[in-house]
Amino acid sequence: MKTIHVPSYSEVTPEAQILFDEVKKSLGKVPNLYATMGYSPVTLRAFLDFEGALNKTVFSGKEREAIFLVVSEVNECNYCLAAHTMVATMKGYSKADTLSFRVGHSPENKLNAVLQLAKSITENKGGADPMLVDNFFEAGYNEGALVDLVGLITAKIFTNYLFAVTSVPVDFPVAEVMQ
Repeated sequence: MKTIHVPSYSEVTPEAQILFDEVKKSLGKVPNLYATMGYSPVTLRAFLDFEGALNKTVFSGKEREAIFLVVSEVNECNYCLAAHTMVATMKGYSKADTLSFRVGHSPENKLNAVLQLAKSITENKGGADPMLVDNFFEAGYNEGALVDLVGLITAKIFTNYLFAVTSVPVDFPVAEVMQ
């Protein structure tokens, strides 16, 4: 299989360079997976816009990280597990929390309902256990939150799949391997 290398700033189009500048300003660096998206400035722009819009969902930044961890665990994405473990701990979660989220569990009932549903949707390629959908609504979420959750899952699946097909180097501290 062809090896996909991470393009440098000088190897991408001027349009992608502008986007790299935005990412670097926001994140402090251009992570390898974002740089790889730079091969297609159209896709990188679309992803950044989608990701930015999803930051305004009903889910807090901490909850989004928990969702990203369970989705990335199901999809066995070492890149996203590393990145989101680091971000989750920066947002105040413990290492034990991150490991629990990866298997779809939280001691908080409301977040547990979200993680269980996110795990089911991801494992079932969009389908979900009807009981878990009911649990989500019983936890106090509405239809808008369900749409937000599917949006967050979709964004993470994109990055999980991009890593799966490119195997770019992980440029975050490696996440612990689950036993």
